[in-house]
Amino acid sequence: MDYFVVSDQLSTTLWYLILMLLVYKLLVKHQRSNQKSEEPKPKLPPGPTPWPIVGNLPEMLANRPTFRWIQKMMNDLNTDIACIRLGNVHVITISDPEIARELCIKQDAIFASRPSSWSNEYVTNGYLTTALTPFGEQWKKVKKVISNELVSPLRHKWLHDKRVEEADNIVRYVYNKCTKIGGDGIVNVSVAAQYYSGNVIRRLLLNKRYFGNGSEDYGPGLEEIEYVEAIFTVLQYLFAFSVSDFMPCLRGLDLDGHERIIKKACKIMKKYHDPIIEDRIQQWKNGKKIEKEDLLDVLISLKDGANNAILTEQEIKSNILELTLAAVDNPSNAVEWGLAELINQPKLLKKATEELDSVVGKGRLVQEYDFPKLNYVKACAKEAFRRHPICDFNLPRVAMKDTILANYFIPKGSHVYLRRQGLGTNPRIWEEPLKFNPERHLKIDGSNLSLADPSLNVITFGTGRRGCSGVMLGTSMTIMLFARLIHGFTWSLPPNQSNIDLSESHGGTTKAKPLVAVAKPRLEPKIYGLY
Repeated sequence: MDYFVVSDQLSTTLWYLILMLLVYKLLVKHQRSNQKSEEPKPKLPPGPTPWPIVGNLPEMLANRPTFRWIQKMMNDLNTDIACIRLGNVHVITISDPEIARELCIKQDAIFASRPSSWSNEYVTNGYLTTALTPFGEQWKKVKKVISNELVSPLRHKWLHDKRVEEADNIVRYVYNKCTKIGGDGIVNVSVAAQYYSGNVIRRLLLNKRYFGNGSEDYGPGLEEIEYVEAIFTVLQYLFAFSVSDFMPCLRGLDLDGHERIIKKACKIMKKYHDPIIEDRIQQWKNGKKIEKEDLLDVLISLKDGANNAILTEQEIKSNILELTLAAVDNPSNAVEWGLAELINQPKLLKKATEELDSVVGKGRLVQEYDFPKLNYVKACAKEAFRRHPICDFNLPRVAMKDTILANYFIPKGSHVYLRRQGLGTNPRIWEEPLKFNPERHLKIDGSNLSLADPSLNVITFGTGRRGCSGVMLGTSMTIMLFARLIHGFTWSLPPNQSNIDLSESHGGTTKAKPLVAVAKPRLEPKIYGLY
């Protein structure tokens, strides 16, 4: 009996002790919570106050184009990093190189993904590619294939002759504009640059210059015109701030018409690509094809350790389409803007021409082995990338977890955009940022000038996991086209025109009016007939 009384007393005491311990822990936790709440918490970057549910979508829709609205908003707030909530997505925009380096280098692993949107899912056939595909095993697989098999130094060397042949062809095309009967030398440089870029990547991927018969003057045929227009249409509407990208419940309604436009453009591209790919795959299966001639052959013939194809037919088709999209816009835009700026500043054009004459001479055309010595030409191209990027926003990254960036809180799932124009014209980095001045790059880089800029003061090819793999190809395409046009021809204003209009289009950063200029051959006729 005494045993049970003592036992009950012990039990009661024990429960009191446990209860007191729990109360103590709760008090400590509450106290710590109060202390933490007193400490300053990182805030979201500055931005407009969002509406419930829809965020700032009403403001975005009322202020198209979106990039100009964001540009004005950041200027009004005097900030290099901003946060706009669209639907339930935090959109972070950055125009400061230091913050960009923190994003792409220090926190590269956190921001290594892409948003899931209707447009990039459709274009990639369900995320079968790399550039537009969110982080994951498929992205890793294709990234490895592209880096090791398609854009390696050895592969770049292997494809040299195809690139040079297209450089020869663009010179022949401009030359014919000057010399053929009825030719007045007036050249639409925008058209020439876009079709050169399309021709180069088409030759490397599919070993084809024309899908049809082309034209007698070495220019594009009707098929190429339709094809290149489709490419630039897809590029225009990818990640174009469609409402359904931020409110997925609206997908399929196509409220802004983007889905219809992208579907039509992709259908045109696939109309030309897919039959070639299907026929080539069959040739390899039947043993009719045993030697690799282009990058399509490389993709088809890739095998794993068990001799099974690494890529499916659909993966090959999807990556051919994405690689085409990735190759055409930057080189053509940089050369068009760069030449427009040089024509308006004849002293700069003369300096570039004199460098080419000194390095190359007048007895042959520019070759890729001349590039290391063409520092002024490279400076002109890099200045065009800085001052006139193809678009304001780089492809967006996605935060894969909560993080702190530039002392601001960035929630998981945020879409983060680097503003190319904002970085390239940031007044804290660049003196007279709106002036086209190639000399600035020579002062920074000296004789080691490269179009790539890992400092991210200029966005050319990016850096980190999501940087462009094709730096060598993009560089060679840009410098070759720029150098061939300047070395092979004199350029002047069209009749009755006092200068080249350098205004931007309302909806983007491309030229409002395509560059049209008068070209005249400046080398001996035999030089243009060497090929």
